[in-house]
Amino acid sequence: MPLEMNREVFITCAITGSGGTQDRSPHVPRSPQQIAESAIAAAKAGAAVVHCHVRDPETGVPSRRLDLYREVTDRIRDADVDVVLNLTAGMGGDIVFGGVESPFPVAEGTDMIGASERVAHIAECLPEICTLDCGTMNFAEADYVMTNTPGALRAMGQMMTDMGVKPEIEAFDTGHLWFAKQLVKEGMLAPNALVQLCMGVPWGAPDDLNTFMAMVNNVPDDWTFSAFSLGRNQMAYVAASVLAGGNVRVGLEDNLWLDKGVLAENWQLVERAGTIIENMGAKVIGPAEVREKLGLTKRAPVAK
Repeated sequence: MPLEMNREVFITCAITGSGGTQDRSPHVPRSPQQIAESAIAAAKAGAAVVHCHVRDPETGVPSRRLDLYREVTDRIRDADVDVVLNLTAGMGGDIVFGGVESPFPVAEGTDMIGASERVAHIAECLPEICTLDCGTMNFAEADYVMTNTPGALRAMGQMMTDMGVKPEIEAFDTGHLWFAKQLVKEGMLAPNALVQLCMGVPWGAPDDLNTFMAMVNNVPDDWTFSAFSLGRNQMAYVAASVLAGGNVRVGLEDNLWLDKGVLAENWQLVERAGTIIENMGAKVIGPAEVREKLGLTKRAPVAK
């Protein structure tokens, strides 16, 4: 496939994530106020979309509490800056097995809930976008599996569509794109799908360029895609994704560093991504243009 560079690029900032990064950088936000303030700063730096998880305000560990999502949502919507809100729906599918010889009972860290509960905060907050991890995979830990069965994905995808929230397909390997195309074929997802290509996450698609282009070549022409990689390759993938026709994601969920030995803040990563995009001769577009491109409906702040 010949490369066709994207000339109008939107930046997604992944604000905090659900990894164990809370003790590795003081800039990883924990409380709803910190998460919202970091998202607002990222929007002012040029992010059209902010992708948010929530964490326990005291410990910083990942959380699924509805009140935390509600507070983050309200604070972002009440801010003096416009931005498209993207909430995760990836929590609640974790299995940590007991070991290679005795997998059951499952171990501490297992967090398995039903499809409706996994999207309860989406129904509560009605973001414009939410994520749909389109497959099961092994993660870095030896006995941890991120579980997303076909039945659960069909149910969650239909719920998101019925709510008027656009799913952002999280594809960690080519098979995830294959199943996402099936969800579109079956009508659970709209044809003009949105996909995030997640590169370099152990043990999904490695972030070499041959694998990246295999992922890109599996995205239908009428879909919109974005891409990211982890750590030191985050900014390289800003350029790679734009060159391949996509949009970009940066943020502390995926990378803690601005330069060697220099811990980043989210707004700094967005600012640097914007500089790369503009130096390539492309334009960074804002939230209004993203809504038009993706067919999103802006949600008003909830009346107090």
